[in-house]
Amino acid sequence: MPTIRQKIISILCEAEMSAREISGEVGISEKEVYAHLSHIARSVASQDKKIVITPANCLACGFVFEDRKRFTRPGRCPQCKKSHIQSPRFRID
Repeated sequence: MPTIRQKIISILCEAEMSAREISGEVGISEKEVYAHLSHIARSVASQDKKIVITPANCLACGFVFEDRKRFTRPGRCPQCKKSHIQSPRFRID
């Protein structure tokens, strides 16, 4: 029986997903997914793979959070100060 992290790795190898979509597939909370992603990034690095992050963006003004290193969704846009943010998406290449 695969572990939660193994399930997440296999899901992200097949498709690009947000943390909310991953949580629905695996059956854990979205907050737990973010905790697992940092560990998964180190695990897959030893296999010459990496987690590719499609950055979050503001749905109000279009600002893209390109330089963000954290896996979590930003709280608000630094440009327009609104909190209507599209979540980042993850995949493993």
